Amino acid sequence: MNLFNQPCGHLLKQLPRRTLSVVCFTLLTLGYGYGAFAQSVPATVTVEPTNKFDAFNRAAPSNKVESFLPPPELNSTELPLPKILNQSVNNARSSWDLRQLWNELRANNPQLIAAREAYFAAKATVPQINAPANPTVGLVVSGMPGSGSPLAFGTAGTSPQSQNAFSFQQPFQFPGKRSLAADIADTSAEALQARNENLYLQYGAQLASLYYSTLASQRQLKVLSETVVRTELIKNIAKARYANYSAAYVEFLNAQVSQSAAESDRFTLERQLAVAYKNINVLIGRDPREKLVLRGDPGAAVRKVPTLVELESYAESSHPLLKSSLLQVDAAKKGVTYAKKAYLPDFQIIGTNFMNRSPFAANNSASYYQIEFDIVIPLYFFMKERYGVEQAVRNQAAIEASNTSMHQEIILGVGSSYASYEQIKKLYEFLRDRQLPVAEAAYKVSLIQYANNGQGFNDLMTAQIQLRSIEIQLALAESNLMQAQATLFAAAGKDPIE
Repeated sequence: MNLFNQPCGHLLKQLPRRTLSVVCFTLLTLGYGYGAFAQSVPATVTVEPTNKFDAFNRAAPSNKVESFLPPPELNSTELPLPKILNQSVNNARSSWDLRQLWNELRANNPQLIAAREAYFAAKATVPQINAPANPTVGLVVSGMPGSGSPLAFGTAGTSPQSQNAFSFQQPFQFPGKRSLAADIADTSAEALQARNENLYLQYGAQLASLYYSTLASQRQLKVLSETVVRTELIKNIAKARYANYSAAYVEFLNAQVSQSAAESDRFTLERQLAVAYKNINVLIGRDPREKLVLRGDPGAAVRKVPTLVELESYAESSHPLLKSSLLQVDAAKKGVTYAKKAYLPDFQIIGTNFMNRSPFAANNSASYYQIEFDIVIPLYFFMKERYGVEQAVRNQAAIEASNTSMHQEIILGVGSSYASYEQIKKLYEFLRDRQLPVAEAAYKVSLIQYANNGQGFNDLMTAQIQLRSIEIQLALAESNLMQAQATLFAAAGKDPIE
């Protein structure tokens, strides 16, 4: 609540006539000053209507795999926008809400790009493993004379003992081995994608934390600007009372010192905001020197949080890390089956065409064919196969234990995040519903008493300082509440930016 939002007549009736003239002049003067301060503060707590030509405004993805992909590009067949509309799009991109920031991060963040490419690379190994082994084609040329050119292929076959041949060799595994190995690779790739979805959630929570903390800093900047205006009013009232010999000049000086302190805090906060803008630019993959203006209303973004039991149930069924862990367990079980298949033999077929003369001669004379069928059997008393199965079994046990640990950590994380959220929510409601109205009332009463030549300058300064402190605490509590909400949703496996 601000003093300028109260009816002026009720406050000014109680002032002496001479003091009234000074206060009215001060209020008229500060009306222009307050507008200047308001222009220096970014308009960050107003939700602006979305521009329908905004390229970043896209519908929410239907599932997590699609949401992990980059945002869709504009249709190239669309007609170009007029010059005025193009300018409006560029201007709209200079101010960002949370959803637009997330679309930009999802498209340009190097870590998310690397995760996507790693998943596609893992999926590309599946058809390679499932493909049959390459055949071998051979050519045998013998019986060439020892003297003369060693490349005299035309003379091959002149020796009675010479034998020339074409050969074709095709190895293949025992039925089921290759398809099972490809299935294991595909399951491992899907487990990697599930971990990528968890990375998506973590970056969403990090972006939400930076976004809401920056909005809180912008709101603090507005509070400090309003504090400068309030202390200016106190200064002018103190000056008017000093002119009436009703107050000491030290009261005016104390008000001046308080105003200077607020201005100093404002300058410090502006430097912190510049650093925060650079951090957000780096996170979304932009140049840190680019201009960035945030818009949004943290209070409007507050969503109904499910109960702890509902969040734990959702995490057990849908958390990306648990899905990745279960896929890894499935791949480990298939790995044991694949290791046991090592006891089964592999095969190869060799087809050979023999002839007496050179293969490059005009008349190859008579030729005959040979088919060879080979079996590759395990040797050395199945030592390699036996230890391969033991390795696969122990690997499965290790992954199952990791899955149990992951399940416990996720449930614990959801409970801790929920407790933190509830604590911050209670603090926010206490500041908003109880402390802020009391602080505003104390400041208003102190200002009226001091303006009526009362002996309450110290009380007025204390009330003004407490009001500023509570307004800043409320802005921080609101930011912390939104950050805790995003962290809670990410811990439960839900999208923190919906």
